[in-house]
Amino acid sequence: MTFNQYLQSVNACEPAVEWAGNKTIEEVVATCDRGNWLLWLAQKCDIGLQPLTLAKGHCANTVRHLMNDERSIRAVDVAIAFGEGKATREELDAACFAAAAAAAYASASAANAATSAYAAAFANASAAAAATAASYAAYAAAYAADTDYDANRLQTADICRKYIGNLIIKKVNQILTQTP
Repeated sequence: MTFNQYLQSVNACEPAVEWAGNKTIEEVVATCDRGNWLLWLAQKCDIGLQPLTLAKGHCANTVRHLMNDERSIRAVDVAIAFGEGKATREELDAACFAAAAAAAYASASAANAATSAYAAAFANASAAAAATAASYAAYAAAYAADTDYDANRLQTADICRKYIGNLIIKKVNQILTQTP
């Protein structure tokens, strides 16, 4: 199975499948400029909750300056701490619920930033959308705040490469070699 065939088998979006073309997983991780795609892929190939949450936390942290509610900021901090093994799942869940409440009462770019914090802390591994929500919300917050949307997408991709790039490559290569 090729990497592109794998993407199709896990229902990747058409733009991602087209962009990946005949690239290897190593090439995709090295050149992708969209953190949301890398987070999605990390969730799909199941790199593990802690490293995924660490990357989501750092992605959400890119719009920390837009967060107006202490619950959102705390959710980002707890997500990063959980990813580093310094916070429990219970602490992560509590921060997630508090950030969700903050997002419900926020507006405009603050709402998107709060949603980013919530998504970073959201740990339900069965929810595929949670993996990319932090990154999407970070982009939306940056866009709503008239900051450079494309720069934020690249920044989150760089974060993913740093924290989970090698894990994605390893897991996808395992999947590709085990699948006929």
